[in-house]
Amino acid sequence: MDFNNLRINGKRLRETIETSAGIGATPNKGLIRCAATPEDKIGRDLLLKWYKEAGCEVTIDEMGNMFAVRPGKNRELGAVLTGSHFDTQKPGGRFDGILGVLGALEVMRTIQENNIELERDFIITNWTNEEGGWFAPACMGSGVWAGNHSKEWAYERKDRDGKTVFGEELEKIGYKGTFPCSYKEWNIYAAYELHIEQGPQLEQAGIQIGAPKGILCLHWYDVYLEGTANQVGPTPMVGRNDALLAASEMNIVVNKVAHQMGNMVGTVGEIQNYPNSRNIIPSKVHFTVDIRSWDDEHAVKAWKMMKKEFEVIAERRGCPIRTEEFWKVAHAPFDQELNDRVVESAEALGLSAMKMYSGAGHDMSEVNQVTRGAMIFVPSIDGRSHVEVEETPYEDCENGVNVLLQCVLKTADEV
Repeated sequence: MDFNNLRINGKRLRETIETSAGIGATPNKGLIRCAATPEDKIGRDLLLKWYKEAGCEVTIDEMGNMFAVRPGKNRELGAVLTGSHFDTQKPGGRFDGILGVLGALEVMRTIQENNIELERDFIITNWTNEEGGWFAPACMGSGVWAGNHSKEWAYERKDRDGKTVFGEELEKIGYKGTFPCSYKEWNIYAAYELHIEQGPQLEQAGIQIGAPKGILCLHWYDVYLEGTANQVGPTPMVGRNDALLAASEMNIVVNKVAHQMGNMVGTVGEIQNYPNSRNIIPSKVHFTVDIRSWDDEHAVKAWKMMKKEFEVIAERRGCPIRTEEFWKVAHAPFDQELNDRVVESAEALGLSAMKMYSGAGHDMSEVNQVTRGAMIFVPSIDGRSHVEVEETPYEDCENGVNVLLQCVLKTADEV
């Protein structure tokens, strides 16, 4: 069948995204829909309804990952998988991850209404807890599925406030499935993920479609400092063991080393200060370091440099230090054939395209480790993401979903 003239329904896509944007909506047009929360349940229930209306077989695994399957003519062949995540940061935006899930749904609807029979199974995924903003780490559902974490370990992850446990909360919302969470249970031929860029490159270059060659490595570290609490008024400045002051100096080190090393980024994104009182010298601080680079060894070298300077600061401030490696994902080079197909599909649709790299982490970092993978990017206004003002024009969303449609149709029809 000639698929070249087939297009998705842009009006329906917009309506679907706007319906989603009402679940967990914030006053500033963002979303708070963290994994394993009541808002997540409402979103999942709606997805389940939409999947079934699109004629899909739906499977929910032990991590709550949702798989909506349209059977192909030859089910012995490997499937084509696409999707992303429906959970958000706290707060987050309306498009991050969500476009990949709802764009895949629109592809499924387009295939259904045109009565297209593909050679291979076509699968949409909604991966659980990609963001990791409430239950860390990120990419938890896809990470267990890819075999990089055990489900038992994931179930025991505590929320950011240390009050709830992920496995119990997932069960509470009714999405702790029984199907084994493992890629070995699925025969996947190729995978795509549509996503907003979350950076400024496409918009600045005036390019409509990005085709990432891969995803940077992600290294997450935890740093714990011990100081001496005391009343701020009577305690002289000289001789204080101020854990927050030490942490502040270390934050500057992270920024400095990232600039010195180049070809990487380093960020302190989370800080817990104890007892967090305006008139008590901080006695404990926990902060995180996020390092990303295309070169894994480069990132490791940067962490060693940071850690060495941290130890000097800790000794000078009289604040004992402890560091832990929390999460590490190697850089993920994508399949060249699939990456080329993204560019070729865009150009065939009359869209400008360019190859690039992804600085943000995605479920494809995990999926790509066990099958062939590629991503499709659309522009982010001002490069903003993980914030309520995150925005991508609906025309760009439609462009990205049409590219995804062409990639899925061509790949799923290969024998």
